[in-house]
Amino acid sequence: MKRETGSGKNKSLDRMDCELIRLLQKDGRIPNTEIAKTLGVSEATVRTRLNRLTRQGYIQIVAVSNPLKIGFGVVGAIRMQADTKKIDHITRELNRIKSLWFIVHGTGGWDIYTEFVAKSLADLNTLLYEKINTIDGVIRTETSLILNYIKRDYDWGTGFDADTDD
Repeated sequence: MKRETGSGKNKSLDRMDCELIRLLQKDGRIPNTEIAKTLGVSEATVRTRLNRLTRQGYIQIVAVSNPLKIGFGVVGAIRMQADTKKIDHITRELNRIKSLWFIVHGTGGWDIYTEFVAKSLADLNTLLYEKINTIDGVIRTETSLILNYIKRDYDWGTGFDADTDD
């Protein structure tokens, strides 16, 4: 599994790429023709750039749903303390679990942070005790449930924008 890290500086994105990303963050369904008009370029240029940004992993265009409204009764986060010599093994195993939609390796009191969806508490129990806690190298887990979404906003621009905070 490829590890992705960010330095905050990537010279392969130019101003047009950043603006294109910003437009898509505001409306992922914006037509290429409208993007082209806004940026003052041809639709073919937009299409070529979108293909490159997608292929190189800068963007992913998907429908973001609210799991609590589409049948998942339990949503939350699982933090894990892990044997650091087994992090790669653990993250490979976690990556196979479909209900884990977000997995990161980070710093602080927890080595691995994940977010999950489950249809019920019984499914969460299975996830924790039959899937995650049986992975060799997982030392301890802590689970938090999401009760309500207050803000879910993906319009954060890029790290190259002049002003990323209001």
